[in-house]
Amino acid sequence: MLVLTRRPGESIVVGDDIVVTVIEIKGGQVRIGIDAPRDVDVYREEIYEQVRQENLSAIASAAEIREAVQDQPRPDAEEDED
Repeated sequence: MLVLTRRPGESIVVGDDIVVTVIEIKGGQVRIGIDAPRDVDVYREEIYEQVRQENLSAIASAAEIREAVQDQPRPDAEEDED
C-alpha cells in the first residue's frame, strides 16, 4: 500500500485520468473529492462489499434455480397421446 501525506487542496493522480483531492480535514474525518471518467466506478468500500456479497448470493441462487429446474420436464416437450 502506498501511503501519502496531503494537505487540504492537494491532490494525487491515479493512472492518467483519476485525481483524488483532499478537500477538508476536520477532527477524525477527511473529506476527499474524486475526479474520474464516468466509465470508472467509484464506491465507498462498505458499499462495494455489500454489492459484491449480493452479487455472489444472486449467483448462488441462480445456480440453485438452474439445478432445481434442470430435472423438470419442459412443457413444450410434452407429446400428444392419441
